[in-house]
Amino acid sequence: MATARTLRPRMTRGGAAWAALVPVVALAAGLLFATSSQTAQGTDLRGGEATELSALIPARGDVVAAQEDQLTALQAQVQALTDQAASRNGDVAAARDAGQAGALSAGLVALTGPGVEITLDDAPRRPDGSLPIGARPDDVVIHQSDVQAVVNAVWASGADAVAIMDQRLIATSAVRCVGNVLLLQGRTYSPPFVVTAIGDAGAIRAQLAASPQVQVFRQAVEDYGLGFAVEDRAEITLPAYDSPPAMEYATAADG
Repeated sequence: MATARTLRPRMTRGGAAWAALVPVVALAAGLLFATSSQTAQGTDLRGGEATELSALIPARGDVVAAQEDQLTALQAQVQALTDQAASRNGDVAAARDAGQAGALSAGLVALTGPGVEITLDDAPRRPDGSLPIGARPDDVVIHQSDVQAVVNAVWASGADAVAIMDQRLIATSAVRCVGNVLLLQGRTYSPPFVVTAIGDAGAIRAQLAASPQVQVFRQAVEDYGLGFAVEDRAEITLPAYDSPPAMEYATAADG
């Protein structure tokens, strides 16, 4: 998956001049390869220590899964201790209640309501493996920028809750790509990508139509056959955000 999508103008007569430069570029590339080979003299110029990022993802996924199990157990322990302390101390009880009151807006509790389900998918492969006329391989896959544009538009519509592939998003959630997969909160997903939102369906559709970034994606959908569908849902249940929130600053309370 690429990170950004750009629309390319159709080929004009001026394109012939660029075509004439192709042999020159190829010759220059050949000279660079020859120079690199001579410099390396059979060694790896990169140092031989680089590790394929794609090989690290499954191992990291196992670590994340184990840490999530540990986190769940610790959260249950903390909750039990908090309830025990709140039963004996009014200040603790007040602080607990205040925290619970903000849990909904922070995405820390599950939410149910009407909304939309948005699906983004790569263009279907042709039987002969060819690409649409004028398309590059990068044009027929979902980009990080496509998913981010949809999520941004949904938030801008005033949605109450948003999830990607049933992973609840909060203010600090980031949409990232590694190769052709989506990396979200320590887990990896392949297309089709499903964005689910609880909110006013009409407002969400209007914001999707008004977003310039979504319009760039929709133009690619029309040109290259990418998948894009928006479906209203009478009732959606989104899970609570279950990863530890990232804290940049903390202040110790007095006493």
